[in-house]
Amino acid sequence: MAERDADGSELARTHIWVVGRVQNVGFRAHVAYYAQQQIGVTGWVRNVGYDTVEAIAEGTQTQIDQFVLMMKTGPRAARVDECRVDVETPAGEFQDFQMRYSR
Repeated sequence: MAERDADGSELARTHIWVVGRVQNVGFRAHVAYYAQQQIGVTGWVRNVGYDTVEAIAEGTQTQIDQFVLMMKTGPRAARVDECRVDVETPAGEFQDFQMRYSR
């Protein structure tokens, strides 16, 4: 049986990597703010290397679609050159959305 959120909507999960000018432009803070305050997904975001940001998010499919679009756009000073999006099985493991330390 599929995981469901509090209102009974089926949960979705995405694992996403964006590559480009994503360091020193407030990318992680931008993602965390929109994930928490605007979209309402749970999960995390972190830097990977010098030109990549990685994130996992869980929410409804509509929320995940909004999250992916926001990641592909980023903050004004960012430039996303590449984006990889993997669909994963929701695990319901997150209580909120967090910025994590770099890997």
